[in-house]
Amino acid sequence: MAPADLGPNPGPKSAAQLPRTPASFESSAEIAEYFRVSRETRTRLEAYATTLRQWQKAINLVAPSTLPDLWRRHIADSAQIVDLAPAGIRTWADLGSGGGFPGLVAAILLAEREPSARVTLIESDQRKAAFLREAARAAGVVVDIFPERIERTATRGSVKAVDVISARALAPLSQLFELASPFSAAATVWLLPKGRDVGAEVQDAEKAWKFDAELVPSLTDPEGRIVVVRNLSPMLAP
Repeated sequence: MAPADLGPNPGPKSAAQLPRTPASFESSAEIAEYFRVSRETRTRLEAYATTLRQWQKAINLVAPSTLPDLWRRHIADSAQIVDLAPAGIRTWADLGSGGGFPGLVAAILLAEREPSARVTLIESDQRKAAFLREAARAAGVVVDIFPERIERTATRGSVKAVDVISARALAPLSQLFELASPFSAAATVWLLPKGRDVGAEVQDAEKAWKFDAELVPSLTDPEGRIVVVRNLSPMLAP
């Protein structure tokens, strides 16, 4: 099914009903105001950002050129997908979490919005997994971290089907579906930030998979889209 592009200002799909209007997101204060989070959540985001800047000196967690624009390019970019998640979610798996985008940012926001939700971060790089543990501790959120490759049997045996799957800058849609379909159930929603070539990725994925997709314009990148995938199942061989 061809994806529905929701246009320049689609309504958000969260209970908060936040306007998807342009914002600069230059600071934690702007993010807290736009996403309507508490002072406690803002403090958690600040602790996370401080930890990332410290670890960035030894580990390449983000592109160095984007570090001065951390709040917009990475934190707001990740926070926006939480507004597209269904209400009442209990489980969330983030693939290739790296520096914590979007999974750890999601965990910080969900600690306020959905306190019973559990976020799993899958990151095979041992140093980045160590960073994720320290950043979660600094932010005061509980997450499950699997320092394994997504396709490993041990990972798939430990992570069951979840309510939400996210991944940022990890792989094309077709490959993501192949890697993470064992974590997906009939009601699972996939939230996948993508760039300008997302249309071609959707068309390629449709050769092997059936799914419904909506393309939600990004708040932080005029060419970006968040692909919201539902009802994923493999295409039956003829």
